[in-house]
Amino acid sequence: MSDVPTVPSAVRRYFELATLPDQDAYFALFADDATVEDEGAEHHGIAAIRAWRTSVPTVTYTVTDVDLTGDGATLVTADISGDFPGSPVTLRFHFEYGDDGRIRVLRIRP
Repeated sequence: MSDVPTVPSAVRRYFELATLPDQDAYFALFADDATVEDEGAEHHGIAAIRAWRTSVPTVTYTVTDVDLTGDGATLVTADISGDFPGSPVTLRFHFEYGDDGRIRVLRIRP
């Protein structure tokens, strides 16, 4: 993503930290009351997001497209591969932010 300078820092850091062992830095990207929606389930708050994240297999991300919406959200398309059924898969990540720049909403969809 280094060639996409307009990507909000929280999004850039999300993909950098998602595969690293420093999970505290990863969770610090999210607002305390954040919501993550993945595979039709919603996870509200940091404790629920931590539980969700520990159930996600180790994957690699290849970002293929980034769109900044007029309402301040960021849409990222990424190819994801790893040890899970259907790998590799292309998913869309919809990020919304709080006033402090942390991720308030993350929706992950095909």
